[in-house]
Amino acid sequence: MEPKSQFDPAKPFNDLPSLPPDPGLYETPGLLKLEARARAAVSELKGYAHVIPNQEILINAIVLREAKDSSEIENIVTTQDQLYRAAAAGSARSIDPAAKEVLRYRDALWDGFYKVRTRGIITIPDVMEIQRIIVENDAGVRKTPGTALVNDRTGETVYTPPHDEARINGLLSNLATYLNDNDDSIAKSAIIHYQFEAIHPFYDGNGRTGRIINVLYLVLKHHLEIPILYLSSQIIAKRTEYYRLLRGVTSDEAWEDWICFYLEAVETTARQTIQTIRRIKELLDQTIEIVRSRAPRIYSKELVETLFEQPYCKTAFIERATGLERKAASRYLHQLEDIGLLEGRKIGRENIFVNTALTKQLADAPGT
Repeated sequence: MEPKSQFDPAKPFNDLPSLPPDPGLYETPGLLKLEARARAAVSELKGYAHVIPNQEILINAIVLREAKDSSEIENIVTTQDQLYRAAAAGSARSIDPAAKEVLRYRDALWDGFYKVRTRGIITIPDVMEIQRIIVENDAGVRKTPGTALVNDRTGETVYTPPHDEARINGLLSNLATYLNDNDDSIAKSAIIHYQFEAIHPFYDGNGRTGRIINVLYLVLKHHLEIPILYLSSQIIAKRTEYYRLLRGVTSDEAWEDWICFYLEAVETTARQTIQTIRRIKELLDQTIEIVRSRAPRIYSKELVETLFEQPYCKTAFIERATGLERKAASRYLHQLEDIGLLEGRKIGRENIFVNTALTKQLADAPGT
């Protein structure tokens, strides 16, 4: 094997080692302390999520934000307003192209989450389906050479992944075995993340697919019950350090530095997500009290929760959640607009009612 010190970013890294790496390269007292702190923060998040009994509220709010952040890392940029409009749209023709890509990320995450919950395993076909949904094509694993990661600013090649199809498939098989074994450490998630990025198995969508694998691993190992912890905001905030540390593993087997960074990001993000949940819960409680006091005749738990599940709400959503007829559902939304809880907007041919307090809180939440 070519020594790591001679790693050449312009040449395919066909000597990428299989997993697991030598524990002696990263199992230090300092890292074990960070592991304990990350596990404690994620455990607290798992428990705190239950303060909002309707988990759809959390999943919709946090998954959409993650889909936006993860896509932004790949220079797919959309605004929160465009994203919620797209989520509420009745026709694909009215959706902004960038928002459409972000929603595909959301759909891919849901597909993976459902499979993990029902089967208790993450397979390579599952990963390939996630990537297929994200990029909307069936190209699959790379079969031809020529893929390289290039610095957009300088044009410099920073990494060339393995290019042999058989080698790629072998590395993916090894990754799946490692991912599904009995070790449930969060440090292991950092190793999985590096390895998937280094294999870079697809022509497109590798980063977004890898970030979905991150949260699916936490669900698989029962650290979380629902997919509500994502590192994309931390990657955006510390992008230069993130790529430098990944590169350090490739060139110098600097596993400890990378895993420590990852564990700190997990702890920080878990605590930020707890704050986001707390703010959503406070706003939900305030909204319930306002409707009960100012529009008591229309109050129902289902009505108010729908405003939080669907921050860009429309009559059809209220009909489905409450069983109301269309005219009554429309009247209820207009009453909520009249008391200042919603802001009515005309989007295309549809009347949309925006929970502006919630969308503002999500935009201002920690990590955004």
